Amino acid sequence: MPERVNVHRDDKVLTVTLDRPDKRNAIDAQMVSDLKQVLATHAGEEGVRVVILTGAGQVFSAGADLAALKALRDASLMQNREDSAHLASLFDAIYTHENPVIAKINGHALAGGCGLAAVCDLSFAVDGAKFGFTETRIGFVPAIVMVYVRRKLGEAALRDLLLRGRLVRAEDAASIGLINEVVPASELDERVNAVAREIATETSGSAVALTKQMLAQVPGMGRQEAVDYAVQMNAFARGTDDCQAGIQAFLDKEPPPWKQD
Repeated sequence: MPERVNVHRDDKVLTVTLDRPDKRNAIDAQMVSDLKQVLATHAGEEGVRVVILTGAGQVFSAGADLAALKALRDASLMQNREDSAHLASLFDAIYTHENPVIAKINGHALAGGCGLAAVCDLSFAVDGAKFGFTETRIGFVPAIVMVYVRRKLGEAALRDLLLRGRLVRAEDAASIGLINEVVPASELDERVNAVAREIATETSGSAVALTKQMLAQVPGMGRQEAVDYAVQMNAFARGTDDCQAGIQAFLDKEPPPWKQD
């Protein structure tokens, strides 16, 4: 059983909660392992359509804890490489997960915690939250998260955040596209649950999974390669059960099967 996270399923929505409130949900190797285990266990689980990632208490995640920082300071190059690869595989597991992952940011998201929120598909934050990739302020490099955040932000905003290591308000994070929306704390649960239900009942699971796959792959391709890939995916998608059922439902003026569940 996971030690650092709690998992709760409500119909088609799986909520994963970082559960170290006494440590401000700081990230360590065990939490990374727990998150990877949960994501792998529930990937493809029958009926699960959306994953919500949030934090216990008043903070989403404050990044690496003191013990983790001490460990990386004293570790060998190979040990640090393995630890970095461990974190990178978690970010990739979220980014490429077949289900949309929504970050419900209940408080500050800093350093690795900010990275964790940034790799999610959608993100909603309370209005008092602050965000920042603060690594450069302790001589560290925001190396892994840079791979993902550069896909979300323009270069000016990216350089401002990563080089200065400064904190920004939730409203500023939304204005540059780091997160999707700022919500009053009293409305955060309702807003995120509404979006999760919308995805779970209004969209096709296979279509969303294929779309996520393309979103991950296309940015690394040249134009013609991307077009060729898109043609193949388009043709493949037309033959899926969901597409066939969706077209038939449209022709019959009936709701598609995923809306009837």
